[in-house]
Amino acid sequence: MTDTGVVPAVRFEKARPRDAEVLTQVSVRSFDDDSRRYGGLARGGPPGYDVPEWHRWAMRRGIYYKILAGDVIVGGIILFDLRRRHFNLGCFFLDPDHQGQGIGTRAVAFVEAAHPHVKKWSLDTPAWSPRNHHFYEKLGYVRTGEEWTDEEGVRLWAYEKHVQPRPERDG
Repeated sequence: MTDTGVVPAVRFEKARPRDAEVLTQVSVRSFDDDSRRYGGLARGGPPGYDVPEWHRWAMRRGIYYKILAGDVIVGGIILFDLRRRHFNLGCFFLDPDHQGQGIGTRAVAFVEAAHPHVKKWSLDTPAWSPRNHHFYEKLGYVRTGEEWTDEEGVRLWAYEKHVQPRPERDG
């Protein structure tokens, strides 16, 4: 939000290696804020979230979009193609100062629309994050009931969303 209270235009672009430093800073602010707020942890996020090289690796391995408000990077969303029209939303973060403005909802809508061939979306999120659970469930993701612990000892819940093929229109 600007000093005038106006939310700048939001857009999504492919992340480039030169964005890794800024994306790392935003990722750290986002994940650490969530960890403090809901997990009772001083800091924490998925392995590599706080290392620029991991973000560069994700740009090579997946489809990495940076989220911009005006000309400022405010978040990122990383997709991994698991084949057979199944994508994993592997990492999604938004600067705490830009949360609650509909940007996250727009980001998920953007990636789903940008990849209409995808019929199954999956993700995992910490079991201790009710805000994330509510967010993904309002967007049509369903908890599959799977629970496990990641390398950092955080319990995770798995979510999936199945997209029905769109009917073809007669020309």
